[in-house]
Amino acid sequence: MMRRLVQLYVGLVLYGVSTAMFVRADLGADPWNVFHLGVAKIFSLNIGLVMILVGALVLLLWIPLRQRPGLGTISNVIVLGLAADTALALMPPLDSLFVRSILLLSAVAVNAIATGMYIGAGFGSGPRDGLMTGINARTGWSVRSVRTAIEVTVLISGWMMGGTLGVGTVLYALAIGPLIQLCLPWFRVPTQSKKSMAVPGVAP
Repeated sequence: MMRRLVQLYVGLVLYGVSTAMFVRADLGADPWNVFHLGVAKIFSLNIGLVMILVGALVLLLWIPLRQRPGLGTISNVIVLGLAADTALALMPPLDSLFVRSILLLSAVAVNAIATGMYIGAGFGSGPRDGLMTGINARTGWSVRSVRTAIEVTVLISGWMMGGTLGVGTVLYALAIGPLIQLCLPWFRVPTQSKKSMAVPGVAP
């Protein structure tokens, strides 16, 4: 249990850190943060607060998918925004294009690892990833295809609201699905029963 809890919260903090890395790289945010930045721009809100509010609202979309929130779900809503704001406060803006490019590539990798960690801990998907696993379970479409479709949809919506996008946005949208599918088996933690071990919609 302790290992799972540590993995959950380390994963959530890393996800928030990856968000800050995308922002500081300034080469295009990942699709969800294009959306968050767009909302923040319209309502003049802090991005961390927007992440928390959007996470709570996305939970409403779980209802028709019959997804059940867990500790990981609730923790996701709260921790991501707090971790992102904290990391942004500690991470200064960068001028070097080379350094920003390395930061961008690292952000994609950290994001995929973080997602695998907190989903693999078995405490329930986060609101956004619950959409991915829920649609996968109801349709049989692959995690890769579902995640990519969600990212592209959110990206277009965020861009229309004025969110920042660029080469990093395209890279993330195309690469994150395959990377998450690769990372999930690494971090799946065995539990006492198959039911508790399973992640909804993701084949073991």
